[in-house]
Amino acid sequence: MGDHVGDWARAGVIERGRAVELRPECVTTRMELRLVVTGAAPLPVPADITYDPADPYAVRVAFHTGGDDVVEWTFARSLLTEGVTQAVGAGDVQVWPSQSGGRRTVCVSLSSPSGRALFEASLADVVQFLTRTYALVPTGNESEYVDIDAELAMLLSGGEPTR
Repeated sequence: MGDHVGDWARAGVIERGRAVELRPECVTTRMELRLVVTGAAPLPVPADITYDPADPYAVRVAFHTGGDDVVEWTFARSLLTEGVTQAVGAGDVQVWPSQSGGRRTVCVSLSSPSGRALFEASLADVVQFLTRTYALVPTGNESEYVDIDAELAMLLSGGEPTR
C-alpha cells in the first residue's frame, strides 16, 4: 500500500492537515482565428480561449497580436454557446454562426472605444471547446462553483482579490 496521505497532499486534497475541496481544472484551447479585414484576405490570429470553473459564467479569449502583445476579452459562456446557432449580443460582444469559404464558422465581433474587430473561428473548434467546458460545469450548475464570500470580499475591497 502506498502513502495515501502523501498522494492526497500532492493532489491538493490535503492542505496543512485539513481537507480542501478540489476544483476542476481550467479548459484552454489554442485556436487559429481569422481577423476579417475589409478588402483583403483574413489575417490569422492565434488565440487562447479559456474556461475557468472559478468564474463559471465566463470565457476568456487571449488574442496574440504579435510579439509579446496579448489582448484579452472576457464574455459570457452562454453568449458563445448561443452564438453557435443564432445571432446574439447587443453590445460590445456579438456572436453568430456563418460560413466562410465553404467552412462553417462562428463570427465574434468585438467593439471598444479603441476600435472594432471581427473574428471568424471554426465552428467545430468552438463546439469542441464548449463541450469540454460543459463537461466540467454543466448548464445550471454554475452557481455551485462561485465562491460568494470571496466575490463579496473582492467587491468590498474595491475589486482587489483578497487571498
